[in-house]
Amino acid sequence: MKLYDSIGPNPRVIRMFLAEKGLGLPVQTVDLAAGENREPPHLARNPHGQMPTLELDDGSHISETVAICEYIEETHPTPALIGTTPQERAESRMWRQRIDLNICQHIANAYRFGRGLKRFETRIVCVPEAVDGLKKIVADRLHWLDDQIAGKAFICGERFTLADIKLYCWLDFAGQVGQPWDQANTNIVAWFARVTARESTKA
Repeated sequence: MKLYDSIGPNPRVIRMFLAEKGLGLPVQTVDLAAGENREPPHLARNPHGQMPTLELDDGSHISETVAICEYIEETHPTPALIGTTPQERAESRMWRQRIDLNICQHIANAYRFGRGLKRFETRIVCVPEAVDGLKKIVADRLHWLDDQIAGKAFICGERFTLADIKLYCWLDFAGQVGQPWDQANTNIVAWFARVTARESTKA
């Protein structure tokens, strides 16, 4: 396998996931700032022009962060970062989906339509007037999540999962692009510190 990597929170999700698995892959960096992901060689790997992309041993490619993580989990199941039973897998997928749809996607679009507008306005449909509303949604959902994880070490209780990796990478990114999150969410603050202490965050 080979990982096509770049800057950004989603590629970091894959790097953290691999680090937690103890897996090292050959890596080729794609220069997003220069638009290399929109050039024919990468579009042949991923017609969406997005990152990251995983190349399999047979030369085929898998894109979309969650799909890549699911593939890695199925081919390298230990340690489990999604789950070892149907119930564990359903629980982690439920929380990852909630985090993705209610928090991560809104952070992403608030960046693309705001601070990142000059980079993205020629690539995707951008709605600059939506930025403030997107940030409000993120703040509201983080407040809700703060209550949900009270008394838990991680999103799924004692299990560290893809849901934690996904949220961590996107909250860390948010803080770097002018979207600081409310430190009054003390359960999330404590959770964030626990995840930061993991060696995989350096990947």
